[in-house]
Amino acid sequence: METVEQISKNKNTHHGHAIKRFRTTLGKKQEALAADMGISQALVSFYEQKPVIEDDMIDKFAKALNVAPELIKELEEDPVTVIIENNNIETNHGTGYVAVDNSTNHYNPVEKIVELCEKLLEKEQEKITLLEKLLFEKK
Repeated sequence: METVEQISKNKNTHHGHAIKRFRTTLGKKQEALAADMGISQALVSFYEQKPVIEDDMIDKFAKALNVAPELIKELEEDPVTVIIENNNIETNHGTGYVAVDNSTNHYNPVEKIVELCEKLLEKEQEKITLLEKLLFEKK
């Protein structure tokens, strides 16, 4: 039987990439996150490159991004993201990115993001309604 420590070693996690994924999902720039945390943009960039970040710093990022620290610690790397982000090619015109053939996709990624955001908003509204109900019952 595997221990929690052994399982976590088997996970493909990267704290810095997790922070970057949450930040970009929220539509925040490094400068804005840095301002929220009272640190420099360069330091945010530095931490986004680190595979392992100290717990106290993860807590600060989690608070600024309004997510649980465990999400940053345990978010596994998306293999597709790693492949796409790490496939720079050298061209005669400078560095570019590998073209990805999206002809097999039968959905619009923007629509999927909007759909997920709507679901999140719906869940938040449910929480608010429940909290209002509990508050009203206490009075």
